[in-house]
Amino acid sequence: MNSELCFISASELAPRIKKGEISPVEIAEALLARIAEFNERIRAFIYINKDRALEAAREAEKEIQKGLYRGPLHGIPVAHKDIIDVRGLPTTAASKVISGYIAKEDSAVAARLRCAGTVCLGKLNLWEFASGSMEVFGETRNPWNTEMITGGSSSGSAAAVAAYMIPLATGTDTGGSVRGPAHYCGIVGLRPSNGRIGRAGIIPLSWTLDTAGPMARTVADAALLLQEMAGPDPKDPCTVGQPAANFTLTLTDGLKGKRIGLPGSSYFAGVDQEVLQAVHTAVKELEKLGASIQEVDLSPTGYGAASSWTIAYSEAFAFHRACFGRHWGDYTPAFRRKITSAAMLTAEECGTAQRIRQVITAEYRRVLGQVDVIVTPAVSHPAFPVGMPSPLSDMLNFMRPVSLTGLPALSLPCGFTQAGLPIGMQLIGRLWEEETVLQVGHIYEQSTDWHRCRPLLVPGPLPGQTPERSTDKKTVSSKWIMEMAQVQGLDFITSDDAEPIAKLIGPVREHLAGARQWLETVDPTRWPVLAG
Repeated sequence: MNSELCFISASELAPRIKKGEISPVEIAEALLARIAEFNERIRAFIYINKDRALEAAREAEKEIQKGLYRGPLHGIPVAHKDIIDVRGLPTTAASKVISGYIAKEDSAVAARLRCAGTVCLGKLNLWEFASGSMEVFGETRNPWNTEMITGGSSSGSAAAVAAYMIPLATGTDTGGSVRGPAHYCGIVGLRPSNGRIGRAGIIPLSWTLDTAGPMARTVADAALLLQEMAGPDPKDPCTVGQPAANFTLTLTDGLKGKRIGLPGSSYFAGVDQEVLQAVHTAVKELEKLGASIQEVDLSPTGYGAASSWTIAYSEAFAFHRACFGRHWGDYTPAFRRKITSAAMLTAEECGTAQRIRQVITAEYRRVLGQVDVIVTPAVSHPAFPVGMPSPLSDMLNFMRPVSLTGLPALSLPCGFTQAGLPIGMQLIGRLWEEETVLQVGHIYEQSTDWHRCRPLLVPGPLPGQTPERSTDKKTVSSKWIMEMAQVQGLDFITSDDAEPIAKLIGPVREHLAGARQWLETVDPTRWPVLAG
């Protein structure tokens, strides 16, 4: 068995498979052996589809030998985040709630990739229902240091790709669930334009923010995967019949004439210095490669995280409410408390979140009328130890505001910390212009060696400086939570849940209150009599 096949990119494997130099069966066997060796340590795969994968690989080999080559993903292994249905395989969403469920048909994503000839090696670990904990199947570990987090919610997808268990994986992104794990694990993750990829057969977290996205070790591989994932879905009314560009065609075009927008220094307050330095060094490299750099103002995005949080979890609560009443104890505490906390928001607060969404969307589109791509860190800090609270509040987030806009955003490696942890930068583009962020990302990637580095997959030393815990103040009482639960008939919420819910919702309400005051200064009502 040739274990070196695990380390070859999909873009490099494809022409060799087509010529018959490499067999899809050999590739599948090599990757399955690597999964068997490392999955217990990394916990990336929930379900390994060994027998069916080998059968599909053999079928792909026969078709190619007969001249029935389907395209560059024919015979290439892929794995899916386990909220994405694959016919005949379990979908667990990393939860006890739907344990035993077997998908009767493919999701739109799985169907398109099956048609392209991919070989599905299995289903990948995640935060419960894309927003809880990983208690059911165990915490996915970061291949660069197994004491560190992988981020969420597409944890297993990022770790499996980074650990060379799979060349391509699917993920979903609501507030950064593709881009965040890509940053922490040193891989490429793309959130495409909303409506680019069909969502039928994917368990929703937020109907208006969710999208599926490709995850890979190189930008070229992500473009290859997006090419087959993209397209209208008759079962998803939110998909748009927007003609898909050939996302791989313009990858190698130069950056001459490309305008890169970099927010001013105030935008980066609170960012880890190693992350900030890596992103600024990457921007200088983009300038050397021919792009022009322009400072841009994105100050209104400060309330984007609270807006995204409110919209996402209000919609998630609506989706899960009936099941909460029947299976409250089957959900992990982390998920049920986070999602029910959104039920404590008022109509006015939810309305404020929607207004912020409109303002931020207009602001990003205004700036992208001046530049081709906006560059920010993907995440403000590197990976931190498993079990430790995030060093920064969820209200300070570079990914959530972008999710509100529906714009495409790419996370790709741009360096490492002194402790050997990956750093990613985020490239944000115009609606339907994924090819631009992919092109900029690819040109940068090919001028560096970050994507060629391999993790050791062993426990590593903890970072020299431990991040401080979030200092968000508790502004909501447990008593108030129980009163709100009683008013809304949420009798499944117990006194044990009230304190954690209060801690979660307090910072959100505080940020929304600030957002409301800010909106009154920039978007005054046209009817003063109603303003009071």
